[in-house]
Amino acid sequence: MENRKIIIVTQARLGSTRFPGKVLEKIGKISLLEVHLQRIKKSKLTSKIVIATTTEEGIEAIEQIAINESVGIFKGSTEDVLDRFYQAVKAENHDYIVRLTSDCPLIDPILIDEVIKLALEHKLDYVSNTLLELFPDGQDIEVFSWNALEKAWEEARLPSEREHVTPYIRKHCDFNGGKIFKAMNYGSNENYSHIRMTVDESSDLDAIKILVDKLDAETDWKTYTDFIIGNPQLFTNQQIIRNEGYLKSIKKENH
Repeated sequence: MENRKIIIVTQARLGSTRFPGKVLEKIGKISLLEVHLQRIKKSKLTSKIVIATTTEEGIEAIEQIAINESVGIFKGSTEDVLDRFYQAVKAENHDYIVRLTSDCPLIDPILIDEVIKLALEHKLDYVSNTLLELFPDGQDIEVFSWNALEKAWEEARLPSEREHVTPYIRKHCDFNGGKIFKAMNYGSNENYSHIRMTVDESSDLDAIKILVDKLDAETDWKTYTDFIIGNPQLFTNQQIIRNEGYLKSIKKENH
């Protein structure tokens, strides 16, 4: 496997229609964002972590967490998230970028590295475990080349392609019948897409607190998943719609 420079960029902002300031909510003594960062630091194939955030009021709290956790931070557009993401890595000179979102505090670092390995082994433009949604919501990982990101930034025009980072790449990858990008899905033998461990609403935060309390903040994704499946009475958030933000962007475009 070639020696490639790989950077993790995680999106974090304070504004949220359903749950403003959610990444600063606490689990015990530390915030969701800190839990998220401490987990992704365990990735063995990446060399740097950057938080891609905004210039919203109160963003100093995210900046302070970045300093405390010794990760980079970039402040960019609230609406053009593709541009914010692109500008965050433009000067970094990395071959591959891992895209995460900080409302997924329990993202699994071993899973991150597995998705990266697939991209490197097959020299792909794009790899994700969400081209086919088989993993729990909250374990979403995308890995793409710098060249793919730059092309998307240059050519994406639709609002849904700018408000989110990868729709242009996904739309034009060979996995989905496109001709520009070479892509593969990192799959699972079983379908766990109905399981939630992301945070969009207050009931999601309650679920994360239960997982950390009953297990801990360093458990693998499958153990968390099995616990949710085995204890459905503890979790009131499992019926929330997945990818609601992107679906809203598409709906807005079509009206």
